[in-house]
Amino acid sequence: MVPLQWYLILAAALFCVGLYGLLARRNAIAVLMSIELMLNAVSVNLIAFWRYTESNTVTGQVFAAFVYVVAAAEVAVGLAIIIAIWRTKNTVVLEEIDLLKG
Repeated sequence: MVPLQWYLILAAALFCVGLYGLLARRNAIAVLMSIELMLNAVSVNLIAFWRYTESNTVTGQVFAAFVYVVAAAEVAVGLAIIIAIWRTKNTVVLEEIDLLKG
């Protein structure tokens, strides 16, 4: 059986890679992928804690499914926004997007 600490280390590594991508990338698509990595790290934590605490209930699985639903909605909305920005500005570089400026 794999110890809980290994799952937590994996989730922390995924979260750190996602956070680095979120802070270091200039491309909006890469930022969305980084956010997805961070959400997957949360799912790994939820499933790991569910497995090692209350494996006879389905609460951890329900929470993980909820995270995936939120991630799918975030991707749909995020890609719609990026497509709208691409159609008006012809760029997805975050530093060049200044739609709110006058």
